[in-house]
Amino acid sequence: MNVGIVGNRRYAGLAEILGGIAAEARALRVGLVLEAGLAGVVPGAVVDDLTQQSLDVVLSLGGDGTLLRGARFACRRGIPILGLNLGHVGFLASAGPEAATRALALLAHGDFSIEPRMALEARLGDGEPLVAVNDVVVHKGGIARVIRLAVSVDGEPVGPYSADGIIVATPTGSTAYSMSAGGPIVVPSVDALVLTAICPHTLAVRPLVVPASARITICPLDPVPGPESDLLVSIDGQVAAHIAPSQELHVARALQPVLLARLGEESFFGRLSEKLQWGDLFDRKG
Repeated sequence: MNVGIVGNRRYAGLAEILGGIAAEARALRVGLVLEAGLAGVVPGAVVDDLTQQSLDVVLSLGGDGTLLRGARFACRRGIPILGLNLGHVGFLASAGPEAATRALALLAHGDFSIEPRMALEARLGDGEPLVAVNDVVVHKGGIARVIRLAVSVDGEPVGPYSADGIIVATPTGSTAYSMSAGGPIVVPSVDALVLTAICPHTLAVRPLVVPASARITICPLDPVPGPESDLLVSIDGQVAAHIAPSQELHVARALQPVLLARLGEESFFGRLSEKLQWGDLFDRKG
């Protein structure tokens, strides 16, 4: 088995965790390849461009942001990814840093399950598609200002949106930016997409849930000249591209899902309770 590692160097203890994983990999005769950004963290470890490697699984060390970055890569390759949370929330992760060596052993022995998660494919005009795990967001760069966007679903106009932006979220992304903007929480097994306006200009605008098969088109209206009026398309809050006036953004379900590796039995509602403090106040500690 060949395992690729993506990680965030900013987390304390990363070198120690990676060192333990590297030692366990040698004992298990597992091939380990660290992404280029982790060069020098573990002396003697193989470091390379993961896109050039033949991998069976990806291991993410960091927070949800690190996992999202690795998941987009893993999704394109059709390989599973396991998240070890080194951050605060780690909603998508399967375990904490204390389980690092055990997690590698379970992966090596195939003792894990796969949880498919819907991904999105976003395309600007006739450009190359971009994969998103959580969401695709159209928003304004520069000075804060309301923007107008024409939105259609399967070619049928939904209407113009006047807002700070709009979010197209997967069920996975429904607990991220979309939720903060007032969108609903969608159970990951539900085949649906969520359109959530960011600070809409009118109270009548509410989040919209559409079938996962829907093809969504977003087009900017009423452009304002000047660099401060630039509109951006953000992919999982990590990759950005400019969208020009009257240029169409097409968002649809990706053909290939994200394959989240899970260790043991995990409950979505258990994660809601633990990570988001779901429920009333009586059973909370501290």
